[in-house]
Parts: sequence; structure tokens; C-alpha cells
Amino acid sequence: MMKRRAFITLLGGAAAAWQLAARAQQTGKVWRIGWLSGGSREATSRLDGAFLQSMREIGYVEGRDFVMESRFADGKYERYSEFAAEFVRLKVDVILTGATSAIRTLQRATTTIPIVLAYSTDPVGNGFVASLAHPGGNITGLSSSSDDTSPKQLELVATVVPSVSRIGLVGNPASPPYADVRKSAQNAAQKVGLTLVTVEARNPQEIESAFAAFGKERVQAFIAAGDAVFFTQRRQIADLALKNRLPSIFSQREYAEAGGLMSYGENLSEFFRRAASFVDKIFKGAKPGDLPIEQPTRFNLVINRKTADALGVTIPPQLYIFADEVIE
Repeated sequence: MMKRRAFITLLGGAAAAWQLAARAQQTGKVWRIGWLSGGSREATSRLDGAFLQSMREIGYVEGRDFVMESRFADGKYERYSEFAAEFVRLKVDVILTGATSAIRTLQRATTTIPIVLAYSTDPVGNGFVASLAHPGGNITGLSSSSDDTSPKQLELVATVVPSVSRIGLVGNPASPPYADVRKSAQNAAQKVGLTLVTVEARNPQEIESAFAAFGKERVQAFIAAGDAVFFTQRRQIADLALKNRLPSIFSQREYAEAGGLMSYGENLSEFFRRAASFVDKIFKGAKPGDLPIEQPTRFNLVINRKTADALGVTIPPQLYIFADEVIE
């Protein structure tokens, strides 16, 4: 009996030691994250920083627990396939992206490496996932809670420029959400009797040409469809808007911070912060297809008072009251 008890004790101790060794081996792993951006390193540094800060808060130390394999397309979407193939060769443990334009390419490159969407537009409608509650496959993350904010943006522009009748829309045809944004903006403009002038741009040179087209079409204000190229060139867009004395509204606060008149939409930095929790769950063994896609529902109005003064635009007092942030 004593020998049997000793054997059981020994067996239990060995099992516990094995579990501790396995746990130590697991915690000793250095995870590899592939970060794919449609913009430039400089333009997306705040988003990258928000993700890394959240990882630190969870308990991960970059360089010790994980390394980032960062790739930046700089608005050249044709490079997505090159970067996706590189991630597969590097055998990264997870791929992180906030570019809707990159998702289809990543899907074609791998069906096994987990893909975390730090931000996406209509992932179900675009066929990226089966449903928000049960994504299936190797994709999860976050999605915009509204496919398009252009109707509200048109309303805000009309409030700021009461006599407006012709509003411009600039979009990148290479970006998947653009077609839906254009259709929604056209419908919204038609309902309130506004003429919507659409122009397309894929690079800095075409952005310059877009403003020349706005001038010829006598556009009085404009909105911009969300896009990685535009996000990277947001200061150029803001400067051209000021030069052409055009009130503007965008989807992200970074545009207003760069000198745009207003922004109305979701906080991209918060999306990237939340993306870290998905990466953490995947590191701990969760399957991406089992993790429901989140849809944050908070929209922020940001007004650049300095730009308003430079344009000679009078912002109604009630907008300042409702604004989440006023940039002086």
C-alpha cells in the first residue's frame, strides 16, 4: 500500500512538473505578428502605437513576448500580394490589418494564419466572413458599425455652409467601400436637393487634379471617402482644401487634426486598441472563426476652429456644444 501511495504521489508530482514545464515553454514563445498597413509608417504611427500600448496593458512586452513584422504599402495596393506572401513565408502567428482593401488579398494568401481586422467595412457584405456573430474561417476582429457616415456628413456640411448647393465627393476607386459610399452620398444628396460632384483619385497627383476638378465644377464644400491613400495624404488634402477655400468633412479625427474643417466618424485608435484583445485570445488558443466581430458604436464630431476661422466659416454654437473635440 505504501509503495502504491508513493507511486501515485510520484506520478502526480511528475504530471505537475510536466504541466509547469509545458507552461514555461509556452510563455517562452516569441510570437510573430504580421502588421499590414495600406498607408505609410509615419501616417499610421498613432494606430500602431495604440495597438502596442494595449498589448503592453494586457501584459505583453515587445521584443520579449512578440515581434512585429511591419509592412507598409504607402498607398500602392498592388504590393499587398507581395506582403501577404512574405507573411506566409515568415510563418507569422497572426496577421493584423486595418485596410479593408487588403483583406481579399490576405484571404487568397492563407486560410490557416489567423487574420485580425483592426478595422473593416461591411465584412459580411464583402464576403470576408460568414456573419458577425460566427465569422468562420481564419478571420475575426472589428468592423465599422455603420457602412457609411456620408448622409450625416452632408447634413453637417449643410449646417456649416447654409447656402451650399454643390458638394464634392472624392474617393479612391481601388478601395472596396468607395462604391457604397458614393451611392449612399448620392441618395442622401438627392433627398435634400443637393448636387453631388464625384471625382476619383488614387495617388497624390490625382488628389491635386481632383481639387482642380472641384474648382471647374464650382463645388462649395466636399467630403472624402475613407481610404489608406487619403489617410496617408491627409495633410496634402487639408492644405488643398484651405488653398481652395473649401470647407471639408472626413470620417476620422486625424484629418481634422491635419487641418481639415471637421470630422465625423469612429475613433480608429480605439479600434486598434481593441484589436489587441483579439490577438491575445488567439495567442491563448482561441480560433478566430469562433470570435464574434465587434462593432463599436460611438461616433465622434471633431471641429478645427483654426481652420474655420481661416476659411471664414461660422460654426453654429450648437455644433461646438455637441462636438467631442474642438481643435484650437
